[in-house]
Amino acid sequence: MELKYIKINQKDNNVTVVNAEGIEKGDNLKEYNIIVKDFVPLGNKIAIQDINKDLPIIRYGEIIGYADRDIKAGELIDFKSIHVNKVKTLDIDIPYKSRKVNDKKNKERYFYGYENKDGTVGTKNLLAISTNVQCSEGFINKLVDYIKNNLLGKYENVDDVVTVSHTYGCGVAIDALDSEIPQRIINNIIKNPNFGGEVMMICLGCEKFTPDKIEAVSSEDILVQQNLSFHESFQKAIEMAEIRLKRLNKRNRKKFPLSKLRIGLQCGGSDALSGVTANPTMGYVADRLVEYGASVIFSEVTEVRDASNIILSRIKDKDLRKKYINEINWYDDYLEKSQVDRSANPSPGNKAGGLTTVIDKAMGSVAKSGISDITDILLPGELIKKPGLTFAATPASDFVCGTCQLASGINMMLFSSGRGTTYNLAHVPVIKIATNNVLAKKWGDLIDFNTGDIAIGKSSVDEKGEELLDYIIDVASGVKITKSDQLGLYNALVVFNPAPIT
Repeated sequence: MELKYIKINQKDNNVTVVNAEGIEKGDNLKEYNIIVKDFVPLGNKIAIQDINKDLPIIRYGEIIGYADRDIKAGELIDFKSIHVNKVKTLDIDIPYKSRKVNDKKNKERYFYGYENKDGTVGTKNLLAISTNVQCSEGFINKLVDYIKNNLLGKYENVDDVVTVSHTYGCGVAIDALDSEIPQRIINNIIKNPNFGGEVMMICLGCEKFTPDKIEAVSSEDILVQQNLSFHESFQKAIEMAEIRLKRLNKRNRKKFPLSKLRIGLQCGGSDALSGVTANPTMGYVADRLVEYGASVIFSEVTEVRDASNIILSRIKDKDLRKKYINEINWYDDYLEKSQVDRSANPSPGNKAGGLTTVIDKAMGSVAKSGISDITDILLPGELIKKPGLTFAATPASDFVCGTCQLASGINMMLFSSGRGTTYNLAHVPVIKIATNNVLAKKWGDLIDFNTGDIAIGKSSVDEKGEELLDYIIDVASGVKITKSDQLGLYNALVVFNPAPIT
């Protein structure tokens, strides 16, 4: 029999509705002998005991907020009836908890990718054309269109030609405090494993972010528009592209161990089932990939900040704990300067899906990191330095986080959603994972993998995790193409720039 509601942790004083049609007013929660007093939609919460005003509301066994009013057993708990207190100072001395991940015997697993000179492996074989200033974006857009329509068909081993464009480069305080963040991100995106070292850069010639600040490209990779007329520079760019396309076309997929995978984990358009189905499944896969020696990164500072007690308990090294706390404190200060309202996260869509507070969201978000030890902390856009599970300190915005993870050197991304998103990147495969059956059915032409059966008791996290691992290997090897890639849906890169704009 399909479940209609679930209690996530024995300490919880509410249950989460998993029935697609919701639970009607007057229905009986027989397990608790409670009559439901309101209609409660999918993903939303029902109190299973009286909760007086200002007392804690507990989900995942953690306090996710406090009651704004007296809540009776059987009533809907939504974002209007709950509040959070001021953010807590982080405790560096939270006890470390050693965790046994699983007892599975790892069989040898491989994927087929493109070998790079620096030892990384690509899951795509792409020609990347970058700008160092937004002014050149129109030029490279036209250039890429020309290459796709007139040249790419001759090079069957090249998957695509992509732009690395952004809004940085001029009209910025180029040496101001925090200006190293966008510059690091742009430099490191160019090094992404899926580009195979074949990147060309189009510069205007009068920008502040000058080519000498971009160590990721050599002089032979750069074309300066102001040195030539439009038609002359366009023809020169075509010639440069053909040279690189010929080199890329000589590459073929080869067999590599899973240790060469670099996976970024993200969620967007989340709902209250994200932390029950899709994110724990991603966490299971993260743990399995770590066992194989792969590199896995999770991010989104503001959406995991309130689960920092869990994160810190998984960091053994005290210096690494200090680095994590320093990054969290930087974001706390950054947001406080602008008087950011913590209740603004979750978004309206998140709230409609049953997420009530930023702590509720954090507990679901951190689930996608699994239970492995955290072995490194990265600055925004910093390159992955070691295998294992890494926390990358990025903003939570899907577009900014995705751009930062791309800069860190991922060659694939897993992206969970409960409300739905068309988010995708041209630069790495993005596997979209549904948290519930309603979304998976409605968006069957956009969702790659569905974990909704976990919520209703028809499947388990382990079962879905093993299925997802198989799917990842197929996508990394080019055997399967994500649905967003098939449809050609791609988002622009958004470089994080906290420095002043002049």
